[in-house]
Amino acid sequence: MANIVIIGTQWGDEGKGKIVDLLAERADLVVRFQGGNNAGHTMVVDGEQLISHLVPSGILQGKICMIGNGVVVDPAVLIEEMDYLSGKGVPCGPQQLMVSERAQVIMPYHQAIDLAREVKKGKDKIGTTGRGIGPTYEDKAMRRGFRFVDLINAVDFKTRLTGIVEEVNFYLEQFLGAEPVDADAIAEAYMAYAQRLAPHVTDVSAAIHEAMRDGRQVLFEGAQGTHLDIDHGTYPFVTSSNTVSGNACCGAGVGPKDISGVIGIVKAYTTRVGAGPFPSELFDGTGDYLQSKGDEFGATTGRRRRCGWLDMVILNNAVRLNSLTGLAITKLDVLGGLDEIKICTAYELKGETIQTFPACLNRLGECRPIYETLPGWKEDISSVRSYDQMPQNVKNYLKRIEILTGVPIRIISVGPQRDQTIVLEHPFE
Repeated sequence: MANIVIIGTQWGDEGKGKIVDLLAERADLVVRFQGGNNAGHTMVVDGEQLISHLVPSGILQGKICMIGNGVVVDPAVLIEEMDYLSGKGVPCGPQQLMVSERAQVIMPYHQAIDLAREVKKGKDKIGTTGRGIGPTYEDKAMRRGFRFVDLINAVDFKTRLTGIVEEVNFYLEQFLGAEPVDADAIAEAYMAYAQRLAPHVTDVSAAIHEAMRDGRQVLFEGAQGTHLDIDHGTYPFVTSSNTVSGNACCGAGVGPKDISGVIGIVKAYTTRVGAGPFPSELFDGTGDYLQSKGDEFGATTGRRRRCGWLDMVILNNAVRLNSLTGLAITKLDVLGGLDEIKICTAYELKGETIQTFPACLNRLGECRPIYETLPGWKEDISSVRSYDQMPQNVKNYLKRIEILTGVPIRIISVGPQRDQTIVLEHPFE
């Protein structure tokens, strides 16, 4: 029996959805443990693109999927996604999809605050998706949030809601200059959501432990990436939850000894959406080439992703923070056609060479990448199905990544389709 955590090693958008979809074939349960519908997993099945934001992508494999207590959930979005998947012939009933009774509920005023704050900040905005994720985590920390158990049982729901909305509306109108929200309308809508979702709400932690006792295998699915972690990322240009592997325990309700391995997803180059420092970012034709060939647009926001060379400083930071036991390299095919490929192996900061990730954003913004150059390849590798068939320069690039990280590559993706994947060593074996 193995229980595996999947995390992103960069700034998200590494292709976790495809790898989770692949590994879910050997798993019995797939559990999402943090974030909200500010993340998106894109999967291509039989030529059709499917995007999930809350429902774990293992649902496409017919696996039992769970949304853990560490996730913040917009019930309207969850219902919409369930209906979307059901319309595609993907079962999303209570036996297939469970939601933790301890998961926090995103409310309309969370979204209103999120959007109004960004407008007020103007050019200094963080670049939030406006989904209400941050304000929901704020209310969780302030101990005034609504959990699904509160919503389903409706204990003092309307009374609590009325008091919160009174305070929220003062903030929205008097400070943010935004429109107020209506407590009665919210209560009516959310009671309808509660009725629809009640059969799905359960003690996810207990369900996971029961499955583990029965010898079933669990895949823990992270969202975003390591460097969007609220503690370890490029703060404040981060998400509002812990994206590192350790949060799989807190966000799903399991202990560290239950985790068998951690697979870090690594895009063969580096991208990020939104604002924040990005030392290896490319502003030339190569950056445009990667953006165009890699179709680099956010699955959730649709925003153009900034592109750059693979950055080993951030990758090795992810290796340390997540205790990675294996790597999955994605979008390797996008690098085909380049004469040379560069790897950022360190930063130059005021004449000093550093290989650690500065916490101070001003210092990070002053860092200049130190590159190692490798020969590229002209071959189209999207049809290659074994490592031995890879051009030698591709093998050299992959081997260099293994040497620089000290972590073995387990999986190689050379395209969006399921069969465009080379598994060197399956994490569940």
